[in-house]
Amino acid sequence: MIFSLFRRKPQRDTISALYGMIVAQARLPVFYRDYAVADTVNGRFDLIVLHLALVLDRLAVNGQLDTAGQAVFDRFCADMDDNLREMGISDLKVPKEMKRMGQAFYGRSKAYVDALGDRRALVTALTRNIYGGAPSAYDAAPRLADYVIAAAAALKTQELAAIAAGEVRFPDPAVVPVPQV
Repeated sequence: MIFSLFRRKPQRDTISALYGMIVAQARLPVFYRDYAVADTVNGRFDLIVLHLALVLDRLAVNGQLDTAGQAVFDRFCADMDDNLREMGISDLKVPKEMKRMGQAFYGRSKAYVDALGDRRALVTALTRNIYGGAPSAYDAAPRLADYVIAAAAALKTQELAAIAAGEVRFPDPAVVPVPQV
């Protein structure tokens, strides 16, 4: 039965697959080429956070998949820890950096989810968080906001059981039209 998916602990392979899809979407070259997201450690982190926030928001529907959402978030934290160590951050500094990243995740995630119903607020949140308020954001942030709105809508049409099984589909960011000014 479908309810058994919501009761049992998610499989590690399923969570890795789901997290892998989030990271793969966030690393699409179109975001860095056409959306003017900085192709830096911070730019990549911000896009992962954006996509992760959308998936976690979808998994939080009625609290049915809280366990799966927590497992995906834990996988994100483990990935960030591994990346910090690969970048040469010392063992003593990793916990401080993880705390900073966690605060960034929670702040950004809340800003994006809260702004989903208000495009102007979403553009503002993206301009501040993804683009750091840079002048290039004024052209790129509205298109990214349109993509985020489309991604949230696409996630809402996907069955929770499929997402819990590790399958998620994001829209193609290349087909989101550039807003006319």
